[in-house]
Amino acid sequence: MVFKGGAFFSFNYYNWLVLRLFFFPGLITSFTIPFWVTAISYRFAFLFPWYSGMGKSNNFHGWLRFLYVIFAFFSAFFMGALKGLLVGPIASSVLILGNVAVILGMFPPHVSWTVYTLVKTNRFDIPLKVALLLALPTLFGIWLGLSIAGTVLVGLGYGFFTPWFASFEAFRHGDDESKTLYHCVVDGSWGTIQGSCTVVTDFADICCHSYPLYLKELRESSASNEIRTLRLIHVPGSIVAGLVGLIVDVPLFAAIIIIKSPYMLFKGWYRLSHDLISREGPFLETACIPIAGLTILLWPLVVVGSILVSVFTSIFIGLYASVILYQERSFWRAVAYVIAMVAEFDEYTNDRLYLREGTFLPKPKYQKKRTSHSSELSVDAKFSSVHADAPAILVPNFAHSKSVRETIQEVKMVQVWVAMMRSCEMRGKDLLDAGAITPADLNSFLKAKGGNEASVISVGLPCYSFLQSLLSSIKAGSDGFLLLDGTELTHLNRPNDKLLDWFFQPLMVLKEQIRVIKLEEGEERFLQRVVLYGNDTQRMETWDNGSLVPQEALRAAQIQGITRRMIGIIRGISKFPTYRRKFRQVVKALIVYNMEKESVTRPSSLPSVAGIDNV
Repeated sequence: MVFKGGAFFSFNYYNWLVLRLFFFPGLITSFTIPFWVTAISYRFAFLFPWYSGMGKSNNFHGWLRFLYVIFAFFSAFFMGALKGLLVGPIASSVLILGNVAVILGMFPPHVSWTVYTLVKTNRFDIPLKVALLLALPTLFGIWLGLSIAGTVLVGLGYGFFTPWFASFEAFRHGDDESKTLYHCVVDGSWGTIQGSCTVVTDFADICCHSYPLYLKELRESSASNEIRTLRLIHVPGSIVAGLVGLIVDVPLFAAIIIIKSPYMLFKGWYRLSHDLISREGPFLETACIPIAGLTILLWPLVVVGSILVSVFTSIFIGLYASVILYQERSFWRAVAYVIAMVAEFDEYTNDRLYLREGTFLPKPKYQKKRTSHSSELSVDAKFSSVHADAPAILVPNFAHSKSVRETIQEVKMVQVWVAMMRSCEMRGKDLLDAGAITPADLNSFLKAKGGNEASVISVGLPCYSFLQSLLSSIKAGSDGFLLLDGTELTHLNRPNDKLLDWFFQPLMVLKEQIRVIKLEEGEERFLQRVVLYGNDTQRMETWDNGSLVPQEALRAAQIQGITRRMIGIIRGISKFPTYRRKFRQVVKALIVYNMEKESVTRPSSLPSVAGIDNV
């Protein structure tokens, strides 16, 4: 009768009291079950004296639920650890061996492509080319060492901890105890291995597609762009500045983070425990308590990870002093940068850990004031903002965390990706029906290697899809970007993701530019043709969509400018991780759609679709 109508993790008031007091006492000193039982029962009697006066039946039922929750938590804890030991070696091996194979296999092509690009590009003068060619062996050596070491660490962490957390994620299925138990056992096993394969695939796309595409753009960049020059007198100074940055920044960064790490440890425990007692942040929803409790237990690993990442990042921050010397043409400004970065890091960690404001360390200025001459960002003042970028160091933030209910209105990055791909698929079907793109275009995209994909599909189709979304957002009077499902993506609810930052702001500026020039319907259709086909005038003539070619030279120039910026944004997005894999799935779905459409008229000539997944 105790669990009648209940679920494996269905909470009422007594369950909540048990869970609030279960994770808090004795977190630092012991993990033994007898200690937990003693501590929790003590806090029950001390904090809630009325509880001891309840009837024997309710008291007995409460203790049964109390023991039941303890058993559920430790079952998930040890089940996750067991899955980590069984699945972890396999998933880690797949990720580590796959990524290392990609790194070593692509190392000779990367070297040859990079050397060829440095020789052919017009963006650098001869002294700078010679300096970069001489520095390439060191840079590639650093790449090999850091990439392999990072792959090993990521592989071990992903393989062993993902199954562990997946066991606690199963408590979200709290309405059905059999379903919860099933997910607790199954989740994080085969899915972790599949995730390792996905990571290897995305990493291979970056090495085999994104990097060569960047080099190709560097080679084909217009000679009218600013040529970067280097005077040989600055080469010794750049080397010395980089060494000074390493000698000063690395030990000082390490000293700062190590000195503050005990405070980070206990402050984190205090913050999480406070949320637990006051039922705030991640503890607001009872279904999230097991995951939050595991976070408390694993908080020391977060602190250790912050120390390692801080020390690792300080290497690149110190080496960046060479770049400052090259930009400012002054050795003393490079030294000032090295000193200022230590103060910046101290101030940054103080802010994140809620210590005293600012820093007592000197923070000299190392850059001259520069004024921005960008005309694109002046389209609308609401898009302009000034950001003081802190050092890219991983230090936990102890501000009050948002609960699941509070963040439910925030658009997630995965939602943006899904909406983008669904929009491309829907627009692609419309273009197939209209004859604007052909099955040959789709097949040539899948069969192409490197950066030789059909531009109509790789660039034109995403550009056309984004343009349609921008036009829909403008016509709807949206202040942001309307996704396919009607969700409005704005500056307030957009994901806090660096990848999204790189194209969201330019996309909003582009939307505002299209709104300001007030395109007519015929001009909109002409813009659709231009973004789809680019400079291929022959393909433009094959699709009559009722477009109207602008007669005014200014109008035509505005449309061409919008097209170039749209293509630039799409080329930038195509370098993102996961984009290429997901877009290939969209192209395969379009091929299947075309086959199914043809099979309606010619059912006997339907080709096999089983081989598409192997392309």
